[in-house]
Amino acid sequence: MKQHTDLPCDLLPTAVRQFFAAHIVRDADTASSFLAEDVVIVDQDETFRGREEAYAFLRDAGSEFEYTTEQIGAHRVDDTHWVVTVRLEGSFPGGVAELDYRFALRDDLIADLIIADLIIADPPA
Repeated sequence: MKQHTDLPCDLLPTAVRQFFAAHIVRDADTASSFLAEDVVIVDQDETFRGREEAYAFLRDAGSEFEYTTEQIGAHRVDDTHWVVTVRLEGSFPGGVAELDYRFALRDDLIADLIIADLIIADPPA
């Protein structure tokens, strides 16, 4: 059985915490340093394999929009799986989105990352 526990950001594994810190400020160089060489990232039904493809994804994803990112939840699934929920607000279609970043870790690096939409809502009036 999976146990979900809300966690403050400082209790996330270092790789997840540091990845997010870099990802939020769009620092693909630093964010990709926390990825395994054979990482697999899935976002919007697109799959990026290996650190080189993942780096290009991190560098370019959402670059055509202005947005803010706020962590609104996090939990540990098991010893190697973690989920971080973020809220994005910005100039992209819909204006607001909540996403789950589902991490699988191996040897203190991110081996797999699945980014999944939770809610896309209308922006506040």
